[in-house]
Amino acid sequence: MEETKESLTFKGVAERLTLGITRILENMPGVVDVRFVEREPAEKRSLLSWEQKNTCILPEDLRDFYLTTDGFTLTWSVKLDNECVPLGCMMINSVSSLCPLLQPVSLFSLPNAPSLADLDWEEDGAENGRGRAPAAPHFDSRSRIFELHSCGVNGKVCLVYKNCTTGVVAQQSEIWFLDRSLCWHLLTATFTSYYRLMITHLGLPEWQYAFTPYGPSPQAKQWASLYQPLTFSSELNFADPAGDSHLNKLDPTKAFKGKAKAPVLKKKQSTPCSLGSAAKSQSSAVRHHSGGKR
Repeated sequence: MEETKESLTFKGVAERLTLGITRILENMPGVVDVRFVEREPAEKRSLLSWEQKNTCILPEDLRDFYLTTDGFTLTWSVKLDNECVPLGCMMINSVSSLCPLLQPVSLFSLPNAPSLADLDWEEDGAENGRGRAPAAPHFDSRSRIFELHSCGVNGKVCLVYKNCTTGVVAQQSEIWFLDRSLCWHLLTATFTSYYRLMITHLGLPEWQYAFTPYGPSPQAKQWASLYQPLTFSSELNFADPAGDSHLNKLDPTKAFKGKAKAPVLKKKQSTPCSLGSAAKSQSSAVRHHSGGKR
C-alpha cells in the first residue's frame, strides 16, 4: 500500500516536471518508447560544494530544480520500417556532471599548445536581424562556463557567467548555445525559460539552431514540421519578419504538371503538279497582258 502511494506521488511529480509532455508524445503517430528516467533530489550539501568549488552561485530556479530532481532525462523514438529510431532527447546534467567547459591546463601540457582561448577575440557587438546582439561569452577567465547538456555532435547548451573576476563569486548567469563552429548564441536569460523551450521543442534534433542565424539542417526541419508544426511555422515567421522563409517553396500542382508543348506550324510543301499548274497560270497571264498591249 505504501509503495503504491509512493509511486503515485512520484508519478504526480514526474507529471509536473514534464509538463504532461509524456502523454502528448505517446499519443503522437509513430512515436514509441517514451522513457523518463526517475532521479532522486540532489542534496543541499552537494549544491553548496559545487558553488564553493566553482566560485559561482547557482540561479534560484536551477537550485530548486536540483532539489526536486538531480538531473533530467526524457527520450523518445519513432518507428520507421519496423525499426525504432531514437529521435527526441531532453536532458539536464546532474550536479556532479555540471562540469566546466574549459578544463584547467595540465602541468604536463606543452607551453604553446592551442586551446579554446586562442579562438577568442574582441567584438564591438554584432548586428543581427533583431537588433544589437548581446556580448558573447569568452573562453578565458572572463567567463565561467558549465555544460548543461551535450547535444551530441550538434553543440553544447551551457550555463554561462560573464564578466567574472578571479577570486570573486559570480552570481548572474544566462543560458547560451555553443554550436559546431564554436560560435555563441543566447538562448534564454533564465533556466526556467530554457526548460520550457526544451519541453516545447520536444527535444527534437538541432532545435537549438532555431535561435541561430542559419537555422537547423533540412533533415531537422522535416522532423520539426512533422512533430512540431505549430511551433516550427511560428519560428519561421519570427526568424523572417517579411514572411519569406529560407525554405524552398514547392507547389506540387506546378512541379509535377506536364508542360504543354506549343504547337509547331508546318509549312505546306508544294507538289510537282501544283508547281506545274502555277507555272501555266503565270504564262497565260503574261500572254494576256502582252496581247492587250498590241
